[in-house]
Amino acid sequence: MIVFTSCNKYLDVKPQSQIDETKLFSSDEGFREALNGVYTLCASTNLYGGNLTFGSFIGTATSGGLDVLAQNYQFSDPVSQRIEGFDYTDPTFINTENTVWNTAYQAINNCNYILAAIDGKKSIFTGNDYQLIKGEALALRAYLHFDLLRMFAPSYASNPNAKAIPYVTQVTVKSTSFSTVSGVLDQCIIDLNAATRLLINSDPILQGYTVGYPGQQGQNEDASPDLFYQNRRHRINYYTAVGELARIYLYKGDYNNALINAKFVISGKVFPWTSEADFFSASNTTRDRIFYKELISCWFVDNAPVNAEVNSLYLNTNPIFSATTDQINNIYEIAQDGGDDWRLKQWFVTTAPTQGSDLRAVLLKYNNNAAPLKNLHPLVAPAMRLSEIYYIAAEASYGNGDTDGALGYYNTVRKNRGIGDSVVTVADKDAMNELLLSDARKEFYGESQIFYMYKRLNHGIPITPTFTRPPSDQIFVLPIPLNELIFRNN
Repeated sequence: MIVFTSCNKYLDVKPQSQIDETKLFSSDEGFREALNGVYTLCASTNLYGGNLTFGSFIGTATSGGLDVLAQNYQFSDPVSQRIEGFDYTDPTFINTENTVWNTAYQAINNCNYILAAIDGKKSIFTGNDYQLIKGEALALRAYLHFDLLRMFAPSYASNPNAKAIPYVTQVTVKSTSFSTVSGVLDQCIIDLNAATRLLINSDPILQGYTVGYPGQQGQNEDASPDLFYQNRRHRINYYTAVGELARIYLYKGDYNNALINAKFVISGKVFPWTSEADFFSASNTTRDRIFYKELISCWFVDNAPVNAEVNSLYLNTNPIFSATTDQINNIYEIAQDGGDDWRLKQWFVTTAPTQGSDLRAVLLKYNNNAAPLKNLHPLVAPAMRLSEIYYIAAEASYGNGDTDGALGYYNTVRKNRGIGDSVVTVADKDAMNELLLSDARKEFYGESQIFYMYKRLNHGIPITPTFTRPPSDQIFVLPIPLNELIFRNN
């Protein structure tokens, strides 16, 4: 039996928890629906439509999203303050992290059902569906495992041989043994390489694909008459798989392979930098606050539950997630060259929740116009950005001894964020990492990514401008859910 949480006709065949996999996998359309079900799980508020991007909340208390742990906000309620202080014993935090773990493995399990059935049904597929569906399922499986590793296991830099998480590749009632950190990374690489071999000759994104805004003249993302082949950036596409390889090789400190994969994405020239005119459009209906065209992949989350959550978290007059203006000015280095930064100018508005209260910086990054007003693009949760690929290329280039190349990649991002002054020298590797961390914290604000970067680099987390919490597994390794440890059968 298999659980898929997508809204499709197969859910009418049997109760939702008892869908017959033989029926589901009897047609090309059934495999498509099954894969769409994995994306539905990934885009849910349990995962990237909430907890693993925006953060979430239960009742009136924040869940402790990764941006909370990265000290990007300021809270007055005691629950949020405990979580912000790395109290992983808080019941609210435990509940949310258990939800992430369980939902991610549910999505992985659904990938495994697809992969277990697909090779025996090759004859039922038309066009490139076999290669696309299998390639995406493999890449999704690796993507989900890698994020679980980044949360629930020591980093490679801390201990590559440490017990990590189970890498689940089989449909079985028996528990999968835990792999080491290195073992999980190696298996991710195997899956991603297999995915790229399938996608390289089948993914439309490699075949004259032109990125743009929905309905924009000159773009062809929504041109195919087959919905399954439209909007490849709303799925895990070929370039996402290559970019994920770059992420993982960098996590291992393998600069050569990280750079090879990052440069491949960059050289494809599929993802253009966002223009100043689009980012600063005078009309809310034509303004691109999220750098939409630069997104290599994103989760489509433009639905009522996520919109309501985003509004509660960020956009109300007194939002749950906000920072003081001093915090934001420090993060965006307004005393230096941050005053020119497009992100600071466009993403934040200053407000006082109540008369006489301290000024707060409200994040407008995910602002979505309510109907009947239109938006330039749908609400999405970033899965991989072009800017991150440039950060990877910069760090890997420096690691390979190419300082000029590293600064070239770094300055390219700055230039496309309105910061014209180039950095021409850097003292050493630590200084290079500080430059990249500083800009990445600005770029990933509200996306729950910068915590992973602190962890990978074994870098302390800045609590205030004058105090940094030293790196340790105590703050970087989230606890494995207790039920996972109690009810195992191996």
